[in-house]
Amino acid sequence: MVIGSNNLNSIGIELEYIGVKKGTRILVVTNSEIAKPYSSLFIQSLKSAGYLPYLFIVEAGEEQKRISTIELIHNAAYENQIERSSLIIALGGGVIGDMAGFAASTWLRGISFIQVPTTLLAMVDASIGGKTGVNHPQGKNLIGAFHQPSLVLIDINTLKTLPEREFRSGMAEVIKYGVIKDKELFCKLEQINNLQSFNRINNKDLHEIITSSAKTKARIVELDERESGIRAILNYGHTFGHVVETLCGYGNWLHGEAVSIGMIAIGHLAIQKSFWDAKSFIRQKELLLKAGLPISWPTINHQSVLRSLKGDKKVKDGNLRFILPKTIGEAIISSEITTKDIEVLLKKLDN
Repeated sequence: MVIGSNNLNSIGIELEYIGVKKGTRILVVTNSEIAKPYSSLFIQSLKSAGYLPYLFIVEAGEEQKRISTIELIHNAAYENQIERSSLIIALGGGVIGDMAGFAASTWLRGISFIQVPTTLLAMVDASIGGKTGVNHPQGKNLIGAFHQPSLVLIDINTLKTLPEREFRSGMAEVIKYGVIKDKELFCKLEQINNLQSFNRINNKDLHEIITSSAKTKARIVELDERESGIRAILNYGHTFGHVVETLCGYGNWLHGEAVSIGMIAIGHLAIQKSFWDAKSFIRQKELLLKAGLPISWPTINHQSVLRSLKGDKKVKDGNLRFILPKTIGEAIISSEITTKDIEVLLKKLDN
C-alpha cells in the first residue's frame, strides 16, 4: 500500500517497483466522472514507463454495479488482448474497484489487478482486503469473489475533485473504524472541527485519518482474509445499511450514508441488549452528525426488512450475525439476536 499526495502520475514507477514487466498490456477501468480530470495523466505515466495501457470508461453510479457491466469489461479485455500476464487497474471509487476487481478475478480464471482509489470511502475501505463483486436484485454484493490487489496506490489529492456528499459518505467508514477498533482515531475525529469536506480538514490530519483507517483494515484482513472470524467486525453498520440501500433503491442513498444509518440502528440494538451504554451511543451519533451524515431510519416495511436480513452474507448456519459495539474502540460478533429483538428495534426506529 502506497499513500501520498500527487503520486497519481508515478503509477508507472510503482509498477516497475513491484516487478510488472515493460510491455505489459493494461486495461484501466474508470468512470466518466474520473476520466476527465485524471485519466490522461494516468495513461501517460503508464506509457512513459513502457506499458501498453487501454482505457475503458463505464457510467458512474451504484446502479452500474451489476453483471451486465462486468460483461462489458470482459468485452473490453477481449478486444484489447488482455492476457493472463496482463493487468487490470481500477481507477475510481468503490464501485469501480469492486467491478474491476471482480472482472479481473473472473477473466481467464483470474489475472492481477491494482486498486487506485479516488474517493475517501475507497481509500479507507473498498480498495483494501480483496473483496470484489456486484449487486443482485435481492441484495448488495451477493455476487463476488475474494481477489487481492497487487498494489493499492492512494493519492490523497484526488479528493480535491470529490463532491462533498461523497466525502461525507467516506467519513462514515472512518468513524466506523474508530468505534470498532481504534479509540485513538475516534478521539482524534472528535477534536477536528469540521469533517465534512476536503477543503476544511488540514492535510496532515487527513493523511493521518486515512493512514490509520487503512492500516486498521489491513491488519484485520491479514488475520482473517476470507471473513471466517474477526474480519466480520468490519461490517459494523453494514447489516442494516445494506437493508437501506437494497430496499430504498440503489443510488438513493450513498453507501456511507446508509452505513451511518445502520450504525445508529445497531447502536440502538446494542443498548437494547445491554451491550453498550447510552453515553457511547451519543458520542457516535454526535460524530456522525458532525460529519454531516444522516442518522434517521427511513420508512420501510418491517417484513421486507426481515426478509432482507435473512439474505445477508453474514448469515451462518441459518443465524444472522450482528456486529455489536461494547465500548468505543471495541466490537463483538453476536449470533444471539432474535427476530423478536429486531421487531422491537424496528418499532423503536420508526418512532
